[in-house]
Amino acid sequence: MVLHGIDVPEAEHDNTLARPLRDYSPQERVDVIITNPPFGGMEEDGIEDNFPATFRTRETADLFLVLIAHLLKEGGRGAIVLPDGTLFGEGVKTRIKEKLLQDCNLHTIVRLPNGVFNPYTGIKTNLLFFTKGEPTETIWYYEHPYPAGYKSYSKTKPIRFEEFAPEKEWWDNREENEFAWQVSIADLKANNYNLDIKNPHKVDVEHADLDEMLAEHQKLMAELASLF
Repeated sequence: MVLHGIDVPEAEHDNTLARPLRDYSPQERVDVIITNPPFGGMEEDGIEDNFPATFRTRETADLFLVLIAHLLKEGGRGAIVLPDGTLFGEGVKTRIKEKLLQDCNLHTIVRLPNGVFNPYTGIKTNLLFFTKGEPTETIWYYEHPYPAGYKSYSKTKPIRFEEFAPEKEWWDNREENEFAWQVSIADLKANNYNLDIKNPHKVDVEHADLDEMLAEHQKLMAELASLF
């Protein structure tokens, strides 16, 4: 903050989730929220009671998603880092995602590769970008690739801002390519709001069942033996 000219920041050290959602006034809503909330953890008992019953959970990342969508003004923009578990999770996670897609245009999900937060966590993560005030019709996905020569990130080889140059170039001129694809809201609803959509441009390698491979091998050996 000091580097950006904020010498005396008006920052409060507190648990943002400890305040009941209903206590926020319209005047407290904001235009932009950019955040990397804690994930992979659980809140203490009672924190979930600060949220509507249909969205109650003790999982930190889910509660932050509800809070951020609530705090945005109409037309406000949000960008949040979330784990894969939020994308494919069911139950309360499904209800949270359904509400998000109804109230906001979740226009882009950038799928990050493994190891972005190494060595602190190996949880796979995503960048979600949305605008409040209009429902989602289509979500664009962009799979962020490793740089050439990388198989993972580490403390000595972290992800670099420069790596996002292809996403920046693609952002205002969106077309499907080997890293980018789009999914309609109809398909997402049919899939019970599972947002964990894999890159359709990647060819999946099918791994045969080991028992089937052994059976096929034994069959071939028997056929060969019958020839002699």
